[in-house]
Amino acid sequence: MSARTVALLLAALLLVVQAQLWFGRGGVPQVRELRERLHLQEAANEAARQRNAELGSEVRDLQEGLEMVEEVARHELGLVRPNEIFVQIRRPEAGAVPSSSASDPAPAQTPASRSN
Repeated sequence: MSARTVALLLAALLLVVQAQLWFGRGGVPQVRELRERLHLQEAANEAARQRNAELGSEVRDLQEGLEMVEEVARHELGLVRPNEIFVQIRRPEAGAVPSSSASDPAPAQTPASRSN
């Protein structure tokens, strides 16, 4: 084999390797895409970890004290104790003229203690 044949053979092999690197399976574009997907998944995992920590904290609070149970019941379920009077305050929409019609926006809810 002559030096020219060896040089051509090595150049051809170099082109094949470069083609595999740029266009083949596991090439540069695919690695870049996989890295982007990895970063997105890591961000989603971190968000899920934070949400799990918040839920775990809330579960511990609910297991430990009735105050938290009462607070959740008051705010989410509208709990009113037997000694309380439930008061609704209607707030008009921004820019609207106050009226006494029954189609006012959703009222703010506030329980108030009744003194006996």
